[in-house]
Amino acid sequence: MPAPRLWLIVPAAGIGQRMQAEQPKQYLRIDQRFILDITLSRLMDSAPFSGCMVPLHPADHWWPDTVASGDSRIQTCTGGSERAGSVLSALHAMAEQVSDDDWVLVHDAARPCLHTRDLSNLIDQLYNHPVGGLLASPVADTIKSAGTGELPEVSGTVDRTNLWRALTPQMFRYRILVESLEAALARELPVTDESSAVEFSGNMPVLVEGRPDNIKITVPADLALAGFILSRF
Repeated sequence: MPAPRLWLIVPAAGIGQRMQAEQPKQYLRIDQRFILDITLSRLMDSAPFSGCMVPLHPADHWWPDTVASGDSRIQTCTGGSERAGSVLSALHAMAEQVSDDDWVLVHDAARPCLHTRDLSNLIDQLYNHPVGGLLASPVADTIKSAGTGELPEVSGTVDRTNLWRALTPQMFRYRILVESLEAALARELPVTDESSAVEFSGNMPVLVEGRPDNIKITVPADLALAGFILSRF
């Protein structure tokens, strides 16, 4: 049998309401470059991907202005209203190119600070695994649970011993990921990342420790932090 190939999906159909910007956050700039361009270049230049699919919002008009739009390795498709729908759309769009046992890595468009060593380690650790897994970072902060109310009070301190922050990329066998997302969405389960869909299917993904500075740009303050992190690589 041929060796499993690597494929990449970078969902970019979100509108990023918390950024309070005129365009989706993936099209904001750091050092004159679109965040989406930074993210895609860091991934595509660091691993032997056979191809990449970028799900876009139906009304997206920024993509043609990106550097990535001229990369023959990168294709686009129409994304969904939620992340899981966008990823599933990409998986379906790739169906004729991909084998069941190939690896699909899904990475957030707004995580430009992925360190290339983390990407290599994720692939190396999981390449022979039957299911897959994800980059994650052990929780370092004290975690509080809260009650309800306008000014919520602490209801307890959560044991963080076995808690991890889910990061991306998340890496799964193509057929497992397709079937897991289809089943979870059909049952209207709360799918917040690819791992949660795979978990609902009864498969337990592997946690591969990654750097905590692999941040997701969500609010305006994250933009400056991401620029600082990138300047240190």
